[in-house]
Amino acid sequence: MPRLLVVHHTPSPALQAVLEAVKEGAAMVDDVELSLRPALSAGPADLLAADGVLLGTPANIGYMSGALKHFFDTVYYPCLDATAGLAYGVYVHGNDDTAGALRSIERITEALRWKRVAAPLSLTGAPSPADLEGVRELAATVAVGL
Repeated sequence: MPRLLVVHHTPSPALQAVLEAVKEGAAMVDDVELSLRPALSAGPADLLAADGVLLGTPANIGYMSGALKHFFDTVYYPCLDATAGLAYGVYVHGNDDTAGALRSIERITEALRWKRVAAPLSLTGAPSPADLEGVRELAATVAVGL
């Protein structure tokens, strides 16, 4: 059964609501195992056991969270060759801007040679019902892409 790894940093109620929508979206796809790992505790073994990854982070001062950056620093060299072509998606939540965070994640995933299977999702402010539906669709799309 394909495994979808969700690596997330969820420090706020808004991001907790988004993470719940991720779980709901992934559950819409049959025969996919969901593995949720906080970014500070996810590592190479988690990534190497996954068939795809969904990354979630707040935008902090124009960048991804330090927790997600720590994940990338931890897995980069141990997983560089073994995860080339890995299916991935990403969501970023910010109060007003997510562009810098999305740009930095894209640079790293390009260096890792991962394959984006869904458009990045940028959320600002309190997540609306439409935002949460978009998150469900993102999670389902990445899960189907495995």
